[in-house]
Amino acid sequence: MISLSISNGIAEVVLDAPQKLNSLDEQALRDLSQAYDDGAAAASRGEVRALLLRGEGRAFCAGRDIAGVTPESDDAAAYLGGLVEPLLKKMAAFPAPTFAAAQGACLGVGLGLLLATDVVYVAENAKFGSPFAKLGATLDSGGHWYFTERLGMHRTLDLIYTADLSSGAEAVAQGMFSRAMPADSLLESTRAIVERVAAGATEAFVASKELVAHIRDQRLGLWQAMQEENQEQARLCKTDDYAEGFRAFQEKREPKFTGGNCLCLPVICRVQL
Repeated sequence: MISLSISNGIAEVVLDAPQKLNSLDEQALRDLSQAYDDGAAAASRGEVRALLLRGEGRAFCAGRDIAGVTPESDDAAAYLGGLVEPLLKKMAAFPAPTFAAAQGACLGVGLGLLLATDVVYVAENAKFGSPFAKLGATLDSGGHWYFTERLGMHRTLDLIYTADLSSGAEAVAQGMFSRAMPADSLLESTRAIVERVAAGATEAFVASKELVAHIRDQRLGLWQAMQEENQEQARLCKTDDYAEGFRAFQEKREPKFTGGNCLCLPVICRVQL
């Protein structure tokens, strides 16, 4: 149910089980992890400079596939700690800018996939929240941290206790994601943005990605964050893209970035997992 395609510097990872709202069982998580490994390997060769994650059908991902789960023998720790958490860490560390286009249900591990992605564009009618009250389970995949960070304690517990869901438009208004778009134009608009970013200064983007994650995780203050910015800028000034950007500005033309110090060659392939 997972596919990976690479074309013109963009890796597109697709959750392709619309009949079950792209819910993920153990094998699907392993396949998704492999797709990110393959995409990262292509990025290391200069073949990928941006990644897009999306789901087929009317939902992005409704969470864990529990259709065949027996509660009495369920090993939730193995599923979450052994499969989901390592996958999300791998996604967050992808060595290029990552984007997601999310429509419909984005719940449980589906929410976690979005939290591990750099930039998330959502359909106005997307759905976010914690449906687990009806299952006797609790919010997972980083949901507690993210909701508390963005919404505060009261709204977080309100969503958990009531199992009410927020729309994509509401989630963006609350600062949870980047942009909300009409569902019928979400994918086209997202692809256009990803194409633009894939032609940009990839190494500089990755530097910003790592800085933002460090500021978040270490709760850096202004001056410490500024020192780290200075160090990154000093490193970037030795790259081909830095030189090209300055030359293009001085020559009053559009820059032609290659993604750092390596030439990114177009490649087209498809892997079905």
